[in-house]
Amino acid sequence: MKDDTLAQGFKKALNKKEGIVAISGTSESSSEGTQHSISEQERIAFANYINSSLEKDLDCKHLLPIDPNTGALFKAVSDGILLCKIINLSVPETIDERTINKKKLTAFTTQENLNLALNSASAIGCQVVNIGAQDLKDGKPHLVLGLLWQIIKIGLFSEIQLSRNEAIAALLEEGETLEELMKLSPEELLLRWANFHLKKVGMSISNFSGDIQDSKAYFHLLDQIAPDGSSEDAPRIDIDMTGLHEKNLTKRAELMLKQANRLGCKQFVTATDVVGGHAKLNMAFVATLFNKYPALTKLEDQEYIVKVETREEKTFRNWMNSLGVNPHVHHMYSDLMDALVILQLYDKTNVPVDWDCRVNRPPYKGAGGNMKKIENCNYAVELGHNIGFSLVGIAGTDLNTGNETLTLALVWQLMRRYTLKVLEDLGHGEVAGEDLIVSWVNKTLTEAGKSSIKSFKDKSIGTSIPVLDVIEAIKPQSVNFDLVKTGSLSDDDKLDNAKYAISMARKIGAKVYALPEDLVEVNPKMVMTIFACLMGRGLKKA
Repeated sequence: MKDDTLAQGFKKALNKKEGIVAISGTSESSSEGTQHSISEQERIAFANYINSSLEKDLDCKHLLPIDPNTGALFKAVSDGILLCKIINLSVPETIDERTINKKKLTAFTTQENLNLALNSASAIGCQVVNIGAQDLKDGKPHLVLGLLWQIIKIGLFSEIQLSRNEAIAALLEEGETLEELMKLSPEELLLRWANFHLKKVGMSISNFSGDIQDSKAYFHLLDQIAPDGSSEDAPRIDIDMTGLHEKNLTKRAELMLKQANRLGCKQFVTATDVVGGHAKLNMAFVATLFNKYPALTKLEDQEYIVKVETREEKTFRNWMNSLGVNPHVHHMYSDLMDALVILQLYDKTNVPVDWDCRVNRPPYKGAGGNMKKIENCNYAVELGHNIGFSLVGIAGTDLNTGNETLTLALVWQLMRRYTLKVLEDLGHGEVAGEDLIVSWVNKTLTEAGKSSIKSFKDKSIGTSIPVLDVIEAIKPQSVNFDLVKTGSLSDDDKLDNAKYAISMARKIGAKVYALPEDLVEVNPKMVMTIFACLMGRGLKKA
């Protein structure tokens, strides 16, 4: 009894902790009496970010402005429109606007919007495994905040990579190679960037929590990155540094944010968040500063060959991240060099992994550290051989050294296995393969009175019409064929159809990772995954 009383007292004390609100167990899978702590600071920050980002969007005028001081944010996401818009803000053109239901919403059309948002979030690399449309409809706070942070973070970090901003090469340290710099995560690059500017005033920080609480680093960072008037399109802004003399930390933070506001960068944090050292929101604030005023100059005397991520690499990376692999994959090859992510993918495709006896985990210390990584890579190749993957000429060292062709070959086979596994589970164990999917597609098309396809290389797939015909067969009257271009199509027409088809597939509940360009170019691998996902959706209906 005494223990119970103590526990209750501890729970009450925890719930009173500043800025934390406790929510009782919410999903069916959560046990009775469990609690999820949600951060009021995050709710306020995200509501303000959405208000400023979408204030001119007429489709959102029935939802905005969101009152940041209430739970209005959780109601605002319930029709799916806002989520679709935020996804497109972070990764433009992910969702074809023509597929969002915007007027006279019913329970059914709302469900479609939420399907579209969740499947599109998954396609850009958000982990949505434990989030359902009903959770969003109900506005479950911890799930809504978790999803919004993932979407917003992807947008904030999208420019913080060498392939998108070559001036980041200015952050190279002495003796460091470009390859090493490219391996840094966006968080590490942000810290490197802040210190690059702070070094000029003899300062440095090692985190976005304790080290920024007194606002001193922020004042100096703002002063370093503010436009100096040398560029015509950015008039000079002089940062008022007198706030540094303010003794009260909260007031000092308020004065600092006033200066950030002059740069148009007062997003994500309040003075309380700065003084409280809220790491997530402070990192978002610094990312906003970087995106608006990187203040980096590309080194003229250096010629760098910066490799841009291919579409295939991007699709695979987003697929892996959406499954919740840890660590998060920022770079396709360097983040797979110890094979931990690959071994997790085996796990997620029902291949038993001996985590206790065969897998080495970080930190990989000393001279033998890389050998530990190679042992993991050898084990990853061994597991592939055991389940019949085609891995001729692939050794563990190829994964460990980031051999692009061979790493992609293994990752593709894992993605293919994952896709087909879903079908096998739905088809009561029938072994799924390309032939089975093609015959299902043709049966579906023939029954709907449409033309069939010969294979996943069929040129007609480039128009996206076979995909739209399958979607219409699964969910009659879902496709608006007035929007579909027919006849002799230009490349732009084909891309227009493909964008519509991919978003429509996601809207009816198919978790499609492929990109519109994969349809236009008739990329057989990705075409297979699209039809497989649609087949999965069709089998669920059956």
